[in-house]
Amino acid sequence: MQVLVYICATLTLHNVMINNKHLPFWVKLLYGSGDFGISSVYMLRSIFYALYLTDIVGLEPRLASFGGLIGVVWDAVNDPIIGLLTDRMRSRLGRRRPFLLWFAIPFGLSFILLWSAPNWDNQIALLVYVTLSFMVADTLQSLIYVPYLSLTPELAPDYDDRTSLTGLRSFFQLFGSLAVALAAPNIIDRVIAAGFTQQQGYMLVGAIFGGIGIIPLLLIGLFIKETATPQQTEALPLGKSIRVAWKNIPFRYGVAIHLLNWSASDMIVVIFPFFMLYWVAGGDQLASIRILGFDLAYESAFFGIMLVVCILFIRFWMWLARVRNKREAYMLGMGFWVIVQFMVFTIQPGQVTYMLIIAGLAGIGVSAAYTLPDALFSDVIEWDELRTGRRQEGMYFGVRAFIRKVTGAIVIFITLQALGWSGYQAPPDGVIQFAQPESALMMIRLLASPFGAVMLAGVIVFTAFFPLTRERYNRMQKLLDRKRARGMG
Repeated sequence: MQVLVYICATLTLHNVMINNKHLPFWVKLLYGSGDFGISSVYMLRSIFYALYLTDIVGLEPRLASFGGLIGVVWDAVNDPIIGLLTDRMRSRLGRRRPFLLWFAIPFGLSFILLWSAPNWDNQIALLVYVTLSFMVADTLQSLIYVPYLSLTPELAPDYDDRTSLTGLRSFFQLFGSLAVALAAPNIIDRVIAAGFTQQQGYMLVGAIFGGIGIIPLLLIGLFIKETATPQQTEALPLGKSIRVAWKNIPFRYGVAIHLLNWSASDMIVVIFPFFMLYWVAGGDQLASIRILGFDLAYESAFFGIMLVVCILFIRFWMWLARVRNKREAYMLGMGFWVIVQFMVFTIQPGQVTYMLIIAGLAGIGVSAAYTLPDALFSDVIEWDELRTGRRQEGMYFGVRAFIRKVTGAIVIFITLQALGWSGYQAPPDGVIQFAQPESALMMIRLLASPFGAVMLAGVIVFTAFFPLTRERYNRMQKLLDRKRARGMG
């Protein structure tokens, strides 16, 4: 809270246009803080939503998976459209800021709806309800996330400054995820101990983190002014914009990198609660481990250690990207993560300490996965401007947001389908010890280890061929500067 007060005071005194090449630290700090709320609500959904649908709402896993699939179709429609709308927005506040000011509060409140499934016996009616809730929350997330991400290349045109900006955003992204991993299970346990239901615990967690996330988004909308260039004044129709984007060769590689990167990341987040509960803990619903005097649920301990290491290694990956380049640093991080991901398969029941060591090692690679892809992806904007004379950040980051969310939905769909076909069974109400059949346990282990490793190997391949090196990007910026100067003259 003291940090927010300081930011507000600083911004009140320094409410200036961001038009210098290197960003002031307060701009990076405030912009990065916007991802705390976005990532915390996303992490809560990623870690617990599949388990919530099967073990609390009571949906059959294969049926529950179709809720996420319908969400993918909805994502395919709304994200690029919202991106195009932000490109076409004309207001005294700019193109992106109005969306943050209009939709920050609805976005925060919508997350309560996601966990509010009624206690109905009809499986189809429950599926319809959770699907519609998902679509509402997803749409409001798009209305925030797309314009928020679209500010990245506008605020930071410099190659290294852009890496610094996305690095600071990654810090808040991981810090929000860490806060959820540590706090959510504890809050839910306290709600249950007070005599309420586990579902009401999820709703309370959603309200807390959704409410916290509103604050920095409103501050960004109020105080960070956008740059404006003549190239930003025109926008193509949606269909033509997508066709033009697909001709952008670095964009194609960026799509593949993001798709595989976030698929692997989401696979870990979605399947590991099942892995820890039914494989490592042997089905003990109350299993916990004592760390630094605190009794933590397995998922809190695992994700807590992984995310702490992630945060500690952000500066390392930023340093390596600066002294070498973003592409090489990213490939090294993914290569390390591939090795660790195969090690996950060697974890045996009861090996909690070994599991936590794996969590720490995984955090090194996950840190690169959170820090560097957006820094690479932002560079495709200038490539497109050099070719077409237009800046379409909204459309590009609409597609990027679509990729980020579609991977999560696809992973949930695949996970629930695989669990359903493998014989997974939801534990009966009130049971604290429940074992899954061997077929379900093997499927959980395969999803938790080799499947993710293969996707990460694909990331390395596509990154190796990503065409925008530091040298090529700097040459491209010089050409753009000359072109803009001629246009202004």
